[in-house]
Amino acid sequence: MSHTPVSDIELDLIAVGAHPDDVEIACGGTLARLSRLGYKVGIVDLTDGEPTPLSPGPDVRQAEARRAGEILGVTVREMLNLPNRRLLDGFEPRLALAKVFRKYRPRVVLGFGGKTVMASPDHYQAMLITDAAVFYSRLTKWDEYFDGLPTHSITNQLAFPIGLHTLSLPIEASGHIVADISDTLETKMEAIRAYQTQFPTSKGRVFGVVEAMNRYQGMTAGFEAGELFLTYRTVGVDDLVDWACPQSGRASG
Repeated sequence: MSHTPVSDIELDLIAVGAHPDDVEIACGGTLARLSRLGYKVGIVDLTDGEPTPLSPGPDVRQAEARRAGEILGVTVREMLNLPNRRLLDGFEPRLALAKVFRKYRPRVVLGFGGKTVMASPDHYQAMLITDAAVFYSRLTKWDEYFDGLPTHSITNQLAFPIGLHTLSLPIEASGHIVADISDTLETKMEAIRAYQTQFPTSKGRVFGVVEAMNRYQGMTAGFEAGELFLTYRTVGVDDLVDWACPQSGRASG
């Protein structure tokens, strides 16, 4: 049995996408903000995203992904080289991603939430793979499949909806959270622009759609811009007034 060492880098959060550019579009602003706050964040691309109409090949797409990661300030970016356009949930993909979780030991995992109808079916398969890998990461008495990597329990899992052309939201969630990206919206847009093969001038409308969506999502929470996440756990509070009125302060006695 081969042996994969646990990384010296322990990540606070890993975001999982089906293709390079998924994570940038869905939650790039959040990753950039967390990085600025001192957290160690990582990205896992399940496939190389190729072939695509305007890209000369995987090497160029990977170079774009590296550049986008640098812009966002991510600590680690890995590509699992699963088959683009033929990505299917199954034991081997689940295992491959779970090994990444065991290797870098994130506290939080972000992944797709729901289907993206009329877009790549890889997105939904990525959601299924991510859900299973979070579970596989903590399973004991299964060491023969994990190359010597110890078990790791992920504290929380959140999902990002990525539908740019719909007002509907997935309903398989306990609630919604909007993360403030007021200071990192432009960083997010710069990271998306790094994918020149995917977003040429003819697709310039995408940038306006993404920015408008993030400004609307932020506005609903009182921010200049925000990114939406779905929580699978009910969010609890120990001080209802402080949670409901975080800017107001306590009344003087």
